[in-house]
Amino acid sequence: MSRRVVTPILIALLAVGGSAIASAETVQEDGLRVTFDADFVPHTLPRDKPAPVSVKIAGKVATADGSHPPALSWLEIELHRNGRLDAEGLRTCSASSLQSTSTATALDRCRPAIVGKGNFEAVVSLGREVKTGGKMLAFNSRRAGRQALVLHLFAATPVRFTLVVPLTIRHLKEGQFGTILRARIPKLASGFGSVTEIDLTIGRRYSFRGVRRSYVSAACSAPKSLPGGVFNFARANFRFEGHKAINPPALLRDCSVR
Repeated sequence: MSRRVVTPILIALLAVGGSAIASAETVQEDGLRVTFDADFVPHTLPRDKPAPVSVKIAGKVATADGSHPPALSWLEIELHRNGRLDAEGLRTCSASSLQSTSTATALDRCRPAIVGKGNFEAVVSLGREVKTGGKMLAFNSRRAGRQALVLHLFAATPVRFTLVVPLTIRHLKEGQFGTILRARIPKLASGFGSVTEIDLTIGRRYSFRGVRRSYVSAACSAPKSLPGGVFNFARANFRFEGHKAINPPALLRDCSVR
């Protein structure tokens, strides 16, 4: 059954008795296994105007035989156009100010610009596979004069390193996906390391000129005859060194009108 047929059916089911769609997508190609997950809260939103939400993005990379996974070189995430990222009046942080810093130092330098927090795991090949991980922070930034994000990943033990990842933000005028986050991933541990798992939540409430604002907001633009709907919320494109791109199917999520 095609997605065009499935979606209206799911909307009808939601209108009758509610829905709880929240599953990750896993794709395996050429021995490389990629899992992508994304969701937002709350799921109950106004129909016609955006309200504050937070977005959770998660990913996992592994190999079928347990060998060292190839390094991720590019990552692209698309979000449904009913959500928006708005950083008006919010402080910014540059990627250069975060280089070679710990999590504590990054917060000391850029706390006013923080918009997200999470964790990550990585593996470094040093004659043997060494697993490591730590905290991940997301900061509001600017790149080429446009709204952007910068991610800060820091691991202290058993391997100490800092990875700074700038993300461009692009807004599209047409199509079901309205926001694209895109990043070129720097080499980790001179190419001997690979990030294997991320779990990041983005969202922040703040005030600007006496008005309460939200970095991420969304509406539930279901037809007026229905109390909610189901839609393609997010999709991703993973590109790895020496491998072709892997594109998990778009993630279906639901919302209800308050």
